[in-house]
Amino acid sequence: MRIAIFGLGYVGAVSAACFSAQGHRVIGVDKADIKVDLIMRGNSPVVERGVGEMMAAGRKDGTLSATVDAASAVKESDAALVCVGTPSLANGDLDLGYLTKVCEEIGASLAERDGFYVVIIRSTVLAGTLRGLVIPTLEQHSGKRAGQDFGVAFHPEFLREGTAVHDFYNPPKIVVAATDPQSAKLAADLNEGLDAPLVEAEFEVAEMVKYADNAWHAVKVSFANEVGTIAKAHGVDGGKVMDIFCQDRKLNLSEKYLRPGFAFGGSCLPKDVRALTYRARTKDLNLPLLNSIMPSNQSHVERALNMIMEQDTRRVGVLGISFKAGTDDLRESPVVELVERLLGKGYDIRVFDRNVNLSRLVGANKAQIMQRLPHIANLMAESLWDVVDFSDTLVVGNNDESLSEAIGSMNSAKTVIDLVRLPGLDLGARYHGICW
Repeated sequence: MRIAIFGLGYVGAVSAACFSAQGHRVIGVDKADIKVDLIMRGNSPVVERGVGEMMAAGRKDGTLSATVDAASAVKESDAALVCVGTPSLANGDLDLGYLTKVCEEIGASLAERDGFYVVIIRSTVLAGTLRGLVIPTLEQHSGKRAGQDFGVAFHPEFLREGTAVHDFYNPPKIVVAATDPQSAKLAADLNEGLDAPLVEAEFEVAEMVKYADNAWHAVKVSFANEVGTIAKAHGVDGGKVMDIFCQDRKLNLSEKYLRPGFAFGGSCLPKDVRALTYRARTKDLNLPLLNSIMPSNQSHVERALNMIMEQDTRRVGVLGISFKAGTDDLRESPVVELVERLLGKGYDIRVFDRNVNLSRLVGANKAQIMQRLPHIANLMAESLWDVVDFSDTLVVGNNDESLSEAIGSMNSAKTVIDLVRLPGLDLGARYHGICW
């Protein structure tokens, strides 16, 4: 394949070296003469293990070249990989100036080029950039239509400095979004022979994936540092704590707890987070990440409350009130708080939870619900359908497996606000997910 790589910074240089090593004909494009000169002499413009050697080999066997001329690179290639930087502005937003300029140049070059051409964006951009900036700019400057006269794909990279060559050949996943099947196939074919799952997604989803990845990596680093900080304050080796923590691949390092939904509750998480952060304060420790957990959790309750209030109805049915389906545990259930808040605002509420039997509640579980909702017996319905018939708005509070079929079979115009993402619901405009 003939590939033009726009932007010879870290990602572009590594990509140019690796693609040329795979036998592709690579043309690097950059406005910086020094980067182009270095590559043409067989040297790397970045310091990264293995890249210099591959660039020297690429120049020797003729699979790698570089130029400052965007038009000639587009003319002599079948696809462009855009790897220009998207640095931060002073206010934290992205500076898309380099990306805009490159799209203008590629678009103008496409106006003079015959045949179908694919522009693949690898730069890290926020959701909406492909549809809102990249595609309109290419169309404006080429006079052509994306998906018809040329293709556009988004194919984020997952390279870490210091191990970039290894990561290039061993990606954790291959994510592709495209305007058309031909462009999607070309982007996917760039990864032929690599052992990683291929995921095709919408542009906006693919754009968000890289940010989700990097935010999660930042959270992990901060979490480990804060755990280490409070451990050290107690004379405990934080490294040993996290060594044991990381051995748990079923819950700690897994997909568990990483699905968007409602606030957490129960007898453990709220209590233990509060205890840990309280102890940190007594030792004058600044732990911003851990301190933010409970406020973040509370904001999700507020979000759900606002969604219900936006429906402009007064009769609300709540399906599932325990903090987790399959239990009758009401301790610190965020759904209980939600009901309490709605009652305080004058809403008429009915509740159904097939696992909650008030006559069997004992101990702290019973004490807490009677304190928060002393009239809960008057709110509880005998059957799910009693709640459905009563309500104008239905709120799904936990993922009880019996709820999906019942809600999906409703033949009414009732609004459904789903806090847990029940599977299989297709209610059109009547359906509102809290995070989707």
